Amino acid sequence: RQVMKQFNDIYVGLDVHKDTIAVAVARGLRTKPVYFGEIPNTPAAIAKLPKQLCPDGEVLNFCYEAGPCGYEVYHQLTKLGQSCSVVAPSLIPRMPGVRVKTDRRDAMSLAKLHADGSLTAVWVPDKEQEGIRDLSRAREDFKQTQTKARQRLGAFLLRNGKIFTGKSKWTVAHWRWMETLTFETPMQHIVMQEYV
Repeated sequence: RQVMKQFNDIYVGLDVHKDTIAVAVARGLRTKPVYFGEIPNTPAAIAKLPKQLCPDGEVLNFCYEAGPCGYEVYHQLTKLGQSCSVVAPSLIPRMPGVRVKTDRRDAMSLAKLHADGSLTAVWVPDKEQEGIRDLSRAREDFKQTQTKARQRLGAFLLRNGKIFTGKSKWTVAHWRWMETLTFETPMQHIVMQEYV
């Protein structure tokens, strides 16, 4: 993690969601953030945003909270030559007593905090590193699914009095044993096949 320091005086807070992005702008440290509005979360709308906010083509300082939308907005903005930081939600200073959260308030708060240097950026992986993370997550998900399926199959067999007496389960010998099993009803045989 690194504490963000920016040198341009236009700070843009983005509250990013799947379909929309709320945008607020703070011009310098002493000005109150202004709510720009909501734009669609599409590459075309994101590409137009810097020109809409600063027609002179100045580099803007964007920031948004890390979340389920990932780093796609970051990659799009940095490809356009803009400065963008993804901030850790758990490290964003919160004012006590403010309980009502809206997209507008969140965007304005991000712009203000970004302008005064109160936000902490997270490390943003490149596309290859994101691919490795996705692969790792997918493997974890499949291993959890496999474990649950094995538990369900084991419980089904136990409920029906089918107990494996070999050394270890889920070996070739265990699978061969399961292929020999018969059940009283065709429905139970279908259930067995589905679990397998």
